Amino acid sequence: MKINFLLIFFAFSATIFGQNKKPEEYGFRYMKTLFREDTVNILLKSKKGEEQKAKPLFLFCQGSLPKPLIIVDGLDGFGTFPFNPDSLTNDYHVAIIGKPYIPVSCNIQKLNSDFTYTDSSGKFPKKYIERNLLSYYVDRNMQIINFLQDQNWVLKHKLVVAGHSEGSSIAAKLAFQSPKVTHLIYSGGNPLGRILSIIEQQRSRENDSTNYAEDEILYWQKIVADPENMDMSNGDTYRCTYEFSIPPIQFMQKLKIPVLICYGTKDVSSPFNDYFRVEMLRQKKKNFTFKAYIGTEHNYFPLKAGGEINYGIFNWDKVAGDWRKWLIQQ
Repeated sequence: MKINFLLIFFAFSATIFGQNKKPEEYGFRYMKTLFREDTVNILLKSKKGEEQKAKPLFLFCQGSLPKPLIIVDGLDGFGTFPFNPDSLTNDYHVAIIGKPYIPVSCNIQKLNSDFTYTDSSGKFPKKYIERNLLSYYVDRNMQIINFLQDQNWVLKHKLVVAGHSEGSSIAAKLAFQSPKVTHLIYSGGNPLGRILSIIEQQRSRENDSTNYAEDEILYWQKIVADPENMDMSNGDTYRCTYEFSIPPIQFMQKLKIPVLICYGTKDVSSPFNDYFRVEMLRQKKKNFTFKAYIGTEHNYFPLKAGGEINYGIFNWDKVAGDWRKWLIQQ
């Protein structure tokens, strides 16, 4: 099954909760609304006692794959935020939006080994795959922003949108299309598009007797020839891969708002972010800030000497702390 391989699950970085309870009992506010007749699940994290205090919104765009927002494991559960959002709640109401037609919470025993949700046939839900598109997520998120900013406890003068991996592409396109976005945090993305990350990873695996990357380029040729194809037999549809492979740099470089670009230097997307950084310097763009995390991979874990990921060193809270410091400086 060809799916987005970039986002591994943040099991080591999750916020730990108590028992199998409702989202509200995990410290979240749980809200639902409709978008094109689809139910949209929203979790909000606010500072305890300040749920009704007027603050700006910090929207974190969920990464790839159909994963519930809360995964229950026995008496414990963990959330989709890869970082502890508490430090951000001093200044913001922090929100995350669930994937379409994926439950807001689910017992780990009902999920696959990568924590993805499948239906009774063992496949990703058809309605999820039909909506797993950059264009859908951006349009949906724009409506959800309007919905949340209509609440009397959300200030409208500032709106921070952040995203990691696939979520970075959603956040970037959202910032380009919505004048309401005042700050963008682009984390672990590829400014030249998804397909180049796929090709780059395959290049690292191949040798003189294999053609992994060449096969991906041939696959891309098929996608380009039929970019609206919604066939689901390979997991991601052609349209999904096509939309997420349009280089975000094409519209990101036009942004006038403050933009923070974060990436691990051992991530496959690192050379493309280095290129983006060099190009913004050449263009003398003053609204872009780049933060490279030396020696870390896609999710900011360092690598051991043999190239194995060292899950014993967790950097996500440091990354979120750097986000907060950057926002304070703007």
